[in-house]
Formats: sequence, structure tokens, C-alpha cells
Amino acid sequence: MVFILGVNFPERNLVKKSLESFFGIGNLTSTRLLARFHIHPTCKVGDLANKQVLDITAALSDMKIENDLRRQYLDNIKRLKETGTYRGRRHALGLPVRGQRTRSQIKTAVKLNRMERRL
Repeated sequence: MVFILGVNFPERNLVKKSLESFFGIGNLTSTRLLARFHIHPTCKVGDLANKQVLDITAALSDMKIENDLRRQYLDNIKRLKETGTYRGRRHALGLPVRGQRTRSQIKTAVKLNRMERRL
């Protein structure tokens, strides 16, 4: 087992997929991190040297991920609600925020918005 930022990863997992399991790190960010530290995309977590694990952990600790990013999203939504903007009112009513159609597909739209606020 290898610890990256306090999370235990099995040695057979790919490094790329393990990095993408963190909230706020997607395909592009994980690819850039691997390129930055000269790690092959098909490398497994167990194949990493101790220095590479420390480098990745240091890079991730500088980024805004997991709880900090979730808190920022919720603060942004709260700010929109408090200022009374159109988007804030849509969030408060549980309606779609980004221009989705509501005339015929209101159930799908409410589900989409609920997923977004669950962050």
C-alpha cells in the first residue's frame, strides 16, 4: 500500500486513476502531473519510487482539492443566493441554473441541479 496525501492506494492501481480519484483532479490535471514528474501513464502505484511519491504529494498539497474546493463551490453558490442574482434564485428553487430546458423535462433538470448542489 502506498500513501498519497494520506490516502491508501493498492499497489496494482494505475497512478493516473489514483490521482483522478481526488475531488478536483481530472484527466488533464493528472496527465500534466505525470508529465511533470516523468511518470509513464501506464505506471502502477507500486512501481513508484519514494521520491516520486513525495513529489506528487507535495504538488497535490499546493493545489486546491477535496474539502477546500468543495467549500469554495458552496461559498460561491451561497454568495450568488445572497446577492439575489438570477443564478442564485435558480439554485434556491432547485431549478436548472445553466440554461437547460424546463418546459418538458423538469424532472431531469431538477435532478441535474440536485447533483450539482450535493457537492
